[in-house]
Amino acid sequence: MTTKSSRMLDKQGLIELEEGDDVRDSPRFNEDIAPTKAHERTWSKWNIAALWVGMSICVPTYTLGGVLTAYFGLSVGEALFAILLANVIVLIPLTLNAFPGTKFGIPFPVVLRSSFGILGSNVPCLVRALVGCGWFGIQTMFGGLAIHLLLSTIFPPWQALGGVGEVIGFFVFGAMNLYVVIRGAESIKWLETLAAPLLLAVGIGLMFWAWPHMSMTELLSQPPSRPEGAPVYGYFFAGLTAMVGFWATLSLNIPDFSRFARSQKDQIVGQVLGLPLTMFFFAALGVVMTAASESLVGQTVADPVNLIGMINNPFWVSLAMVMIIIATISTNTAANIVSPTNDFQNVAPRYIDHTRGVLITGAVGVALMGYDLMQKAGILTSGASLESMYSNWLLGYSSLLGPIAGVMAVDYFLIKRQRLDVPSLYQDGKAYPAINIAGFIAFGIPVSLTLLSLTTGTMYWFYDYGWFTGSILGALIYYVASMVLSPVSATVQAAAIDVERRL
Repeated sequence: MTTKSSRMLDKQGLIELEEGDDVRDSPRFNEDIAPTKAHERTWSKWNIAALWVGMSICVPTYTLGGVLTAYFGLSVGEALFAILLANVIVLIPLTLNAFPGTKFGIPFPVVLRSSFGILGSNVPCLVRALVGCGWFGIQTMFGGLAIHLLLSTIFPPWQALGGVGEVIGFFVFGAMNLYVVIRGAESIKWLETLAAPLLLAVGIGLMFWAWPHMSMTELLSQPPSRPEGAPVYGYFFAGLTAMVGFWATLSLNIPDFSRFARSQKDQIVGQVLGLPLTMFFFAALGVVMTAASESLVGQTVADPVNLIGMINNPFWVSLAMVMIIIATISTNTAANIVSPTNDFQNVAPRYIDHTRGVLITGAVGVALMGYDLMQKAGILTSGASLESMYSNWLLGYSSLLGPIAGVMAVDYFLIKRQRLDVPSLYQDGKAYPAINIAGFIAFGIPVSLTLLSLTTGTMYWFYDYGWFTGSILGALIYYVASMVLSPVSATVQAAAIDVERRL
């Protein structure tokens, strides 16, 4: 039996929504994006640390050092420092934007309703969803290659399929990922907790395998590829921006996971333990393995899947490919499917449930990778380099996502002062507007300046440092615009205060 009016209940510092008919009958609500109950918030700091270990150990992380040295002109030492610093920096928006998820149990799209409006939230949601679908396709391509090499090792005639075998592997691997997410949050928690120690063990094993075949002193002394005498600052900060952009996605939708955390302490400590050192270690492993590949297999190979596939030992190749498949699933499910699934539901919660959101994510991801799949199948050819595509991808979307991260943090901590009227976040025409103009001004101005810098060639630094320029400018503009344009914010805050007094 439900009541007509919803109310918020304080369960030892965690706010739980007791849904009434007003929320349940709303077109902005479904069970999958509803706030988690207090008893469902079971993720400890170790579960959250395992989540980050599982997401960080993946093929794209392995290639980051190579991208920074080949495309951004950094030395090996500068590249590794940029990766470590970037992941310390990105902890700031990650922990801040995780707060509303932990306290109120609400996912990322619902958090966005506070700063962009009940309907307006769909714009930043779909931006984040498309980036997630793109990463889903990229990671699925790596996983499909691992499946192809595994089958080629176990069943040698499979190797004759070449690129077609990789395409088949792509669809098999994608289906495995979608199945895990359809099973729900507990399935992801179980996978990440199981995978984390295995993946760390494999990484340490690969480091020991490669270490005797290279000289770290020689590696660190290699000159950078930038023009001789060029100042390091511009190259370093452009590379740093790209590395922050690597997790700019999760810095937005971290509430999708923190809504299951037991406390704010658990989400903060778990992220600090799980992210920076894991990213640094696995990126360093990629640098070491690439340097050692000449000695190991007779040629320089920057892709770990292909490198391991060249080992002349079927047992170790098979075992390593299974580990790579597990690593890529643990990254792909959490980092690239969960958020688009929730984001697509936010568009029409009554018609798109969790399962449909997962399937839409898979379909869009396949569509975005259609060009690459046709290349694999031999239908098309391309001369674009991996480093060029990867770097522009990281810089481009970080310029879009930076302003959203800034807006979210300012809205929750400075405008709403950590007080939300949760029932109104699920209803039209209540405390929150359909479209919050302040949010769109704060998002639109940095994005417009980024497009201006790209199309005119002026202020190109604004694009090169897109996440920093976008997030800082977006945060400042949102604060000012909210104060000037939004007496609604004061109304919302007062309503939230009133609700909290009734807890």
